[in-house]
Amino acid sequence: MLEIAVQDPDGARAAMAAGADRVELCTGLSTGGLTPSSGLVAAVVEAAGPGRVHVLVRPREGGFVYSSAEVGVMVRDVELLARGAANGSGVAGVVVGALLPGGALDVAATGRMVAAAGGLEVTFHRAIDVCPEPEALVDGLLELGIARVLTSGCASRSIDGISVIAALAARVGDRLEIQAGGGVRVEDIPALLDAGASAVHLSARRQEDAAGPSGPGGGTAAYDVTTPDIVTKAAAAVATYRNRQA
Repeated sequence: MLEIAVQDPDGARAAMAAGADRVELCTGLSTGGLTPSSGLVAAVVEAAGPGRVHVLVRPREGGFVYSSAEVGVMVRDVELLARGAANGSGVAGVVVGALLPGGALDVAATGRMVAAAGGLEVTFHRAIDVCPEPEALVDGLLELGIARVLTSGCASRSIDGISVIAALAARVGDRLEIQAGGGVRVEDIPALLDAGASAVHLSARRQEDAAGPSGPGGGTAAYDVTTPDIVTKAAAAVATYRNRQA
């Protein structure tokens, strides 16, 4: 499977047209991703199609250890997404995660989000990559009934963490989908899949200059957009691998 991280309807539309299997929607990709608005979720589902959009729920940048109030916000966000999905919104899943101060899985907080998700598929995000014992963390994810974990193998780039990705894949077998993500290049995809990852995740983005003036209060003068050419090449690499395994 090929998942593309997107921030807007144009990105979702471009990713699906270029061959992505699904998209992860967030805002603030440059900060690791933040929870999108309900309006943005609806627009991206319309662009990508129902059953293709997984929504990141993360209230702020700055790590993955959250206060009880922050966990409450995330649980409410997940509940709203699950309620919308039950009413036909087309959202397929949520992407969540929380850690304890020492870096272990916050079972209580993550478990509340899993419960709130109802019938939505749950992915645990790259919080695993700052965990000192990722093997123990995936054991906890299995106990919580989580479907997928996104990981770079605890490295800056997934290709550099490929030995950890392989170890995690061997540990969980087909009980948990290991999705490799983090600095993925098209040429890395065959090796990551050979290591046992069953999906790859990349943002396929480039920076584009804003059309008008920017400055104080408006942030930087550039923003990220999805690059269809990269998605097309990534989709081709995944398709080639599938055919080779058939």
